Amino acid sequence: MKPVVISGTGLFTPPHSISNEELVVSFNAYAENFNAEHAAAIAAGEVAAIEPSSVGFIEKASGIKARYVMEKSGILDPQRMVARIPERPDEELSVQAEICVAAAREALERAGRTPADIDMVLVACSNMQRAYPAIAVEVQEALGIDGYGFDMNVACSSATFGIQTAVAAIQSGQARAVLVLNPEITSGHLNFRDRDSHFIFGDACTAIVLEGAETATSRHQFEILGSKLKTKFSNNIRNNFGFMNRFDESGIGKPDKLFRQQGRKVFKEVCPMAADMIRETVAATGLELPQVARYWLHQANLNMNLLITRTLLGRDAQAMEAPVILDTYANTSSAGSIIAFHKYQDDLAAGAHGVICSFGAGYSIGCVVLRKK
Repeated sequence: MKPVVISGTGLFTPPHSISNEELVVSFNAYAENFNAEHAAAIAAGEVAAIEPSSVGFIEKASGIKARYVMEKSGILDPQRMVARIPERPDEELSVQAEICVAAAREALERAGRTPADIDMVLVACSNMQRAYPAIAVEVQEALGIDGYGFDMNVACSSATFGIQTAVAAIQSGQARAVLVLNPEITSGHLNFRDRDSHFIFGDACTAIVLEGAETATSRHQFEILGSKLKTKFSNNIRNNFGFMNRFDESGIGKPDKLFRQQGRKVFKEVCPMAADMIRETVAATGLELPQVARYWLHQANLNMNLLITRTLLGRDAQAMEAPVILDTYANTSSAGSIIAFHKYQDDLAAGAHGVICSFGAGYSIGCVVLRKK
């Protein structure tokens, strides 16, 4: 098959960061107000009191210390706890397209490419800003790309599924080069009033340029040696927001229209699936695990990543074997593993092998084996 490389990556980081300390102050103020307002119902056993959150609880549960967001004052307002981002007129570039363009420009520069070199734009993320027209087509127009684009959603695995989709397009001759974008404004579907998840997500956008190896000139090239995708239906991570909500007015605004998960079940079921997927994908390329220098894993939960690498290596991974970015970015859904890849790739020597692996709702798991050129 025609060899394909990742020739450039880009990252958009929002301007605002929220520390665990700030988030806890906001949440606990909300919890205190709620408990005071519903004191009688709580005493009667009709309503459950909301337990306070804490920095120690958040860091022990997730390893997260801060997160970037598109807007912070609305999130930290105990009376609101939702970002304040005004809707833009149709004639203006959408927020999601705007962060895609920012990340794309860096990826194109690192790849030594211009929009004229791109034939396909793929926007792959957990939640789209709208149903249509596709964000990918809007980005295509904004960048001046002559080709085609479309959106796809495989939750937290959207980036790895997008990489494989791009590889197939290049190998089939449908595109010379593909731009894969992962604009995750996850703060929009996070329930900041849920103690078990109010700290999980952050916002970011990543970009990846893929092209045939014979045309690539960048010094940031990684050849794709193999990939494997897998899905298995599960309700343990779910978001019921959608256009059919308006058919049943009684359900509008309910917590299930935002992110929710059964975290313990996810941990128990997904970790072995991800470890098995990595082991199988690496073996299919003819490599052995000791030949893998770096694991760019999905950045959802530090404890999950520690368990996965321990399962694979038979020991705790060293810091640079499995770089962590979720301490400052939190869970950025599909963008997480690509942020880690973007930030921790340049130090690898030519010939070094690495694995990008993402996993999330669906369940969905994507694994890509790379070799630095």
